Amino acid sequence: MSNRLSKIYTRGGDKGKTSLANGNRVSKYSPRIEALGTVDELNSLIGLVLSDFAESSHLSATLSTIQHQLFDLGGELAVADPSYIVIETEEIEFLEKSLDQMNDKLEPLAEFILPGGSTSVAQIHLARTVCRRTERAIIRVQDEPSEQVNQNAVIYLNRLSDLLFVASRYLAKQLNEPEILWQPKAKRK
Repeated sequence: MSNRLSKIYTRGGDKGKTSLANGNRVSKYSPRIEALGTVDELNSLIGLVLSDFAESSHLSATLSTIQHQLFDLGGELAVADPSYIVIETEEIEFLEKSLDQMNDKLEPLAEFILPGGSTSVAQIHLARTVCRRTERAIIRVQDEPSEQVNQNAVIYLNRLSDLLFVASRYLAKQLNEPEILWQPKAKRK
C-alpha cells in the first residue's frame, strides 16, 4: 500500500473550509461534512465496543465487518458523486442476516429496554443512538436541493440501528446479564 498521507496537517481547513474527495471545498459545518463526522463517530464507538472483546466471536466479527462498511460509507459521502456507490444491497443483506442470527437466540421482547447493564452493553446502546443521528444527518444531506445520496446508505443505517439494538440484547444474554426493563410511571409508584 502506498503512503496516502505524508503530511497530516495541511492548514487547508484553518479558515473553516475543507475538501471533499472530489476536490470541492465546502464549509466544515455543511450537512455533508456533518454526516461524515457522525459516520466517523459511529465507527469510533463501535471500535470502543470491540476493544472490550478479548476473543473473537460472532458479534466481534460482525462489528468488525461493520466498521469497514462504515468506512466505505464515509468514502462514498466524501466522494460526493452519485455514480460512486459502495453501499449496495449486499451490505444491507449482511446486516439483516446477522441481525436475524442474533435475534433467533433471544426471547421475544416483552417490554422496552433501558440502555445500561455492563459497559459493553451500554456502549452498544450508545452506538445505536449515534447511528440514528447519523441516519438523520445523511437524510439532511439528501434533502439539500443540490445534493444526492445513495438511498441504500439510508436503508443501511436504518438496518444497522436495528442490529445494534439486537446486539445489545445478544451481548447481555452472552454475559448472563439481566436486561433493564422500562417501568412506566404508573408501575414505579
